[in-house]
Amino acid sequence: MGNLSFDFTGRTAIVTGAARGIGLALATHLRRAGATVYVADYDVEEAGVAAAAIDADALPLDVSDTAAVEAEVARVVAESGRLDIVVNNAGILRDRVVWKLTDDDWNEVMAIHLGGTFRMTRAAIPHFRKQEYGRIINVTSYSGVRGNTGQANYSAAKAGIIGFTKTVAKEVAAFGITVNALLPNAATRMIESIPEAKLAELAAVVPMGRFGRPDEMAAAVSFLASEEAGYITGITLPVDGGASM
Repeated sequence: MGNLSFDFTGRTAIVTGAARGIGLALATHLRRAGATVYVADYDVEEAGVAAAAIDADALPLDVSDTAAVEAEVARVVAESGRLDIVVNNAGILRDRVVWKLTDDDWNEVMAIHLGGTFRMTRAAIPHFRKQEYGRIINVTSYSGVRGNTGQANYSAAKAGIIGFTKTVAKEVAAFGITVNALLPNAATRMIESIPEAKLAELAAVVPMGRFGRPDEMAAAVSFLASEEAGYITGITLPVDGGASM
Protein backbone atom coordinates (compact mmCIF):
# COMPACT_ATOMS: atom_id res chain seq x y z
CA MET A 1 0.00 0.00 0.00
CA GLY A 2 3.00 2.30 0.07
CA ASN A 3 3.71 4.97 2.65
CA LEU A 4 0.91 6.14 4.91
CA SER A 5 0.23 9.85 4.84
CA PHE A 6 -1.97 10.23 7.91
CA ASP A 7 -1.12 9.66 11.56
CA PHE A 8 -3.94 8.28 13.72
CA THR A 9 -1.87 7.72 16.85
CA GLY A 10 -4.06 8.36 19.88
CA ARG A 11 -7.28 7.98 17.87
CA THR A 12 -9.83 5.20 18.32
CA ALA A 13 -11.88 3.84 15.41
CA ILE A 14 -14.76 1.41 15.00
CA VAL A 15 -15.20 -0.11 11.54
CA THR A 16 -18.38 -2.16 11.04
CA GLY A 17 -18.54 -5.10 8.63
CA ALA A 18 -14.78 -5.27 9.04
CA ALA A 19 -14.13 -9.01 9.06
CA ARG A 20 -13.47 -9.08 5.31
CA GLY A 21 -13.47 -7.07 2.05
CA ILE A 22 -13.51 -3.29 2.07
CA GLY A 23 -14.20 -3.19 5.80
CA LEU A 24 -11.08 -5.19 6.61
CA ALA A 25 -9.01 -3.03 4.26
CA LEU A 26 -10.30 0.11 6.02
CA ALA A 27 -9.56 -1.32 9.45
CA THR A 28 -6.09 -2.43 8.33
CA HIS A 29 -5.24 0.99 6.92
CA LEU A 30 -6.32 2.81 10.09
CA ARG A 31 -4.46 0.36 12.33
CA ARG A 32 -1.25 0.64 10.30
CA ALA A 33 -1.51 4.42 10.65
CA GLY A 34 -1.53 4.13 14.44
CA ALA A 35 -5.21 4.08 15.43
CA THR A 36 -6.68 1.81 18.07
CA VAL A 37 -9.10 -0.15 15.87
CA TYR A 38 -12.17 -2.21 16.72
CA VAL A 39 -13.12 -4.73 14.05
CA ALA A 40 -16.92 -4.88 14.38
CA ASP A 41 -18.77 -7.70 12.66
CA TYR A 42 -21.78 -9.97 13.11
CA ASP A 43 -19.57 -12.98 12.38
CA VAL A 44 -17.88 -13.42 15.77
CA GLU A 45 -15.29 -15.95 14.60
CA GLU A 46 -14.22 -14.01 11.51
CA ALA A 47 -14.07 -10.75 13.49
CA GLY A 48 -11.68 -12.43 15.92
CA VAL A 49 -9.46 -13.82 13.17
CA ALA A 50 -9.37 -10.49 11.30
CA ALA A 51 -8.65 -8.48 14.44
CA ALA A 52 -5.80 -10.80 15.46
CA ALA A 53 -4.28 -10.57 11.99
CA ILE A 54 -3.99 -6.78 12.13
CA ASP A 55 -3.33 -6.38 15.88
CA ALA A 56 -6.74 -4.83 16.48
CA ASP A 57 -9.64 -5.58 18.84
CA ALA A 58 -12.63 -7.71 17.83
CA LEU A 59 -16.08 -6.28 18.44
CA PRO A 60 -18.82 -8.90 17.86
CA LEU A 61 -21.77 -6.73 16.86
CA ASP A 62 -25.17 -6.88 15.22
CA VAL A 63 -25.72 -3.31 14.03
CA SER A 64 -29.46 -3.95 13.73
CA ASP A 65 -29.64 -4.39 17.54
CA THR A 66 -29.99 -1.03 19.29
CA ALA A 67 -29.07 -2.31 22.76
CA ALA A 68 -25.97 -4.07 21.41
CA VAL A 69 -24.80 -0.97 19.54
CA GLU A 70 -25.24 1.27 22.59
CA ALA A 71 -23.46 -1.21 24.86
CA GLU A 72 -20.52 -1.88 22.53
CA VAL A 73 -19.90 1.80 21.75
CA ALA A 74 -19.94 2.52 25.49
CA ARG A 75 -17.50 -0.37 26.04
CA VAL A 76 -15.09 0.96 23.41
CA VAL A 77 -15.10 4.39 25.04
CA ALA A 78 -14.60 2.84 28.50
CA GLU A 79 -11.68 0.69 27.27
CA SER A 80 -9.85 3.20 25.11
CA GLY A 81 -10.90 6.42 26.81
CA ARG A 82 -12.31 7.92 23.64
CA LEU A 83 -13.89 7.35 20.23
CA ASP A 84 -12.86 9.41 17.22
CA ILE A 85 -13.81 7.59 14.02
CA VAL A 86 -16.81 5.48 13.04
CA VAL A 87 -16.90 3.81 9.62
CA ASN A 88 -20.34 2.41 8.80
CA ASN A 89 -19.67 -0.38 6.32
CA ALA A 90 -21.76 -3.34 7.53
CA GLY A 91 -24.04 -4.76 4.86
CA ILE A 92 -25.91 -7.77 3.53
CA LEU A 93 -27.56 -8.66 0.24
CA ARG A 94 -31.05 -10.10 -0.27
CA ASP A 95 -31.35 -9.64 -4.03
CA ARG A 96 -34.62 -10.32 -5.90
CA VAL A 97 -36.78 -8.40 -8.35
CA VAL A 98 -39.25 -6.27 -6.44
CA TRP A 99 -42.30 -8.48 -6.98
CA LYS A 100 -40.42 -11.37 -5.40
CA LEU A 101 -38.99 -9.42 -2.45
CA THR A 102 -40.37 -10.55 0.89
CA ASP A 103 -40.91 -8.29 3.88
CA ASP A 104 -37.95 -10.03 5.54
CA ASP A 105 -35.73 -9.34 2.49
CA TRP A 106 -36.66 -5.66 2.73
CA ASN A 107 -36.51 -5.29 6.50
CA GLU A 108 -33.22 -7.13 7.02
CA VAL A 109 -31.37 -5.08 4.40
CA MET A 110 -32.80 -1.83 5.76
CA ALA A 111 -32.00 -2.80 9.35
CA ILE A 112 -28.33 -3.50 8.61
CA HIS A 113 -27.42 -0.85 6.02
CA LEU A 114 -29.52 2.18 6.88
CA GLY A 115 -30.54 1.20 10.40
CA GLY A 116 -27.01 0.21 11.36
CA THR A 117 -25.62 3.49 10.06
CA PHE A 118 -28.25 5.37 12.08
CA ARG A 119 -27.68 3.40 15.31
CA MET A 120 -23.88 3.64 15.21
CA THR A 121 -24.04 7.35 14.42
CA ARG A 122 -26.54 8.07 17.18
CA ALA A 123 -24.45 6.15 19.73
CA ALA A 124 -21.19 7.87 18.75
CA ILE A 125 -22.29 11.48 18.58
CA PRO A 126 -22.62 12.16 22.34
CA HIS A 127 -18.97 11.10 22.76
CA PHE A 128 -17.91 13.16 19.75
CA ARG A 129 -19.72 16.21 21.11
CA LYS A 130 -17.94 15.94 24.47
CA GLN A 131 -14.58 15.84 22.64
CA GLU A 132 -15.66 18.45 20.10
CA TYR A 133 -14.16 16.09 17.52
CA GLY A 134 -15.38 13.18 15.46
CA ARG A 135 -15.31 11.59 12.03
CA ILE A 136 -18.14 9.50 10.56
CA ILE A 137 -17.74 7.82 7.16
CA ASN A 138 -20.72 5.97 5.68
CA VAL A 139 -20.23 3.49 2.85
CA THR A 140 -22.89 3.84 0.15
CA SER A 141 -23.18 2.42 -3.39
CA TYR A 142 -23.91 3.25 -7.02
CA SER A 143 -27.08 1.20 -6.61
CA GLY A 144 -28.30 4.02 -4.37
CA VAL A 145 -27.63 6.62 -7.08
CA ARG A 146 -28.51 4.78 -10.29
CA GLY A 147 -30.55 1.81 -9.10
CA ASN A 148 -29.78 -1.78 -9.96
CA THR A 149 -32.06 -4.60 -11.10
CA GLY A 150 -32.84 -6.98 -8.26
CA GLN A 151 -31.74 -4.55 -5.58
CA ALA A 152 -34.73 -2.37 -4.70
CA ASN A 153 -34.08 -2.94 -0.99
CA TYR A 154 -30.31 -2.40 -1.18
CA SER A 155 -30.68 0.61 -3.50
CA ALA A 156 -33.25 2.25 -1.23
CA ALA A 157 -31.03 1.71 1.81
CA LYS A 158 -27.92 3.07 0.07
CA ALA A 159 -29.82 6.12 -1.25
CA GLY A 160 -31.08 6.67 2.28
CA ILE A 161 -27.51 6.67 3.58
CA ILE A 162 -26.66 9.58 1.27
CA GLY A 163 -29.57 11.66 2.56
CA PHE A 164 -28.79 10.65 6.14
CA THR A 165 -25.15 11.69 5.70
CA LYS A 166 -26.08 15.17 4.48
CA THR A 167 -28.63 15.77 7.22
CA VAL A 168 -26.42 14.62 10.10
CA ALA A 169 -23.50 16.61 8.68
CA LYS A 170 -25.63 19.75 9.03
CA GLU A 171 -26.75 18.83 12.53
CA VAL A 172 -23.28 18.22 13.99
CA ALA A 173 -21.02 20.59 12.04
CA ALA A 174 -20.90 23.09 14.92
CA PHE A 175 -19.39 20.45 17.22
CA GLY A 176 -16.24 19.70 15.21
CA ILE A 177 -17.76 16.54 13.76
CA THR A 178 -17.69 15.69 10.06
CA VAL A 179 -19.98 13.20 8.33
CA ASN A 180 -19.17 12.00 4.82
CA ALA A 181 -20.01 9.09 2.53
CA LEU A 182 -17.79 6.91 0.37
CA LEU A 183 -19.08 5.71 -3.00
CA PRO A 184 -16.75 2.80 -3.86
CA ASN A 185 -16.24 0.79 -7.01
CA ALA A 186 -14.24 -2.14 -5.74
CA ALA A 187 -13.89 -5.85 -6.42
CA THR A 188 -15.27 -7.38 -3.22
CA ARG A 189 -17.51 -10.20 -2.00
CA MET A 190 -20.56 -8.05 -2.89
CA ILE A 191 -19.89 -8.57 -6.63
CA GLU A 192 -18.95 -12.26 -6.48
CA SER A 193 -22.39 -13.34 -7.67
CA ILE A 194 -22.14 -11.30 -10.89
CA PRO A 195 -21.30 -13.47 -13.95
CA GLU A 196 -17.80 -13.00 -15.38
CA ALA A 197 -19.05 -11.64 -18.72
CA LYS A 198 -21.18 -9.04 -16.93
CA LEU A 199 -18.24 -8.07 -14.70
CA ALA A 200 -16.05 -7.53 -17.77
CA GLU A 201 -18.78 -5.36 -19.26
CA LEU A 202 -19.03 -3.30 -16.06
CA ALA A 203 -15.25 -2.89 -15.83
CA ALA A 204 -15.09 -1.72 -19.46
CA VAL A 205 -17.31 1.26 -18.57
CA VAL A 206 -14.75 2.47 -16.03
CA PRO A 207 -12.27 4.88 -17.68
CA MET A 208 -9.45 3.17 -15.78
CA GLY A 209 -10.68 -0.17 -17.15
CA ARG A 210 -10.88 -2.05 -13.85
CA PHE A 211 -12.56 -2.26 -10.48
CA GLY A 212 -10.74 -0.63 -7.60
CA ARG A 213 -8.84 -2.52 -4.92
CA PRO A 214 -10.12 -2.47 -1.33
CA ASP A 215 -6.94 -0.69 -0.20
CA GLU A 216 -7.68 2.13 -2.68
CA MET A 217 -11.01 2.61 -0.93
CA ALA A 218 -9.18 2.56 2.39
CA ALA A 219 -6.89 5.40 1.35
CA ALA A 220 -9.93 7.61 0.68
CA VAL A 221 -11.48 6.73 4.03
CA SER A 222 -8.21 7.53 5.80
CA PHE A 223 -8.30 10.97 4.20
CA LEU A 224 -11.91 11.62 5.27
CA ALA A 225 -11.11 10.33 8.77
CA SER A 226 -8.06 12.55 9.16
CA GLU A 227 -7.69 15.81 11.05
CA GLU A 228 -6.62 17.38 7.74
CA ALA A 229 -10.10 16.78 6.26
CA GLY A 230 -11.78 18.79 9.01
CA TYR A 231 -13.36 21.29 6.60
CA ILE A 232 -14.98 18.62 4.43
CA THR A 233 -18.44 17.45 5.45
CA GLY A 234 -21.67 16.23 3.87
CA ILE A 235 -20.03 14.95 0.67
CA THR A 236 -20.36 11.65 -1.14
CA LEU A 237 -16.89 10.89 -2.47
CA PRO A 238 -16.76 8.63 -5.54
CA VAL A 239 -13.68 6.38 -5.55
CA ASP A 240 -14.48 4.75 -8.85
CA GLY A 241 -11.74 5.15 -11.46
CA GLY A 242 -13.80 7.84 -13.19
CA ALA A 243 -16.99 5.77 -13.64
CA SER A 244 -19.20 8.60 -12.39
CA MET A 245 -17.93 11.18 -14.89
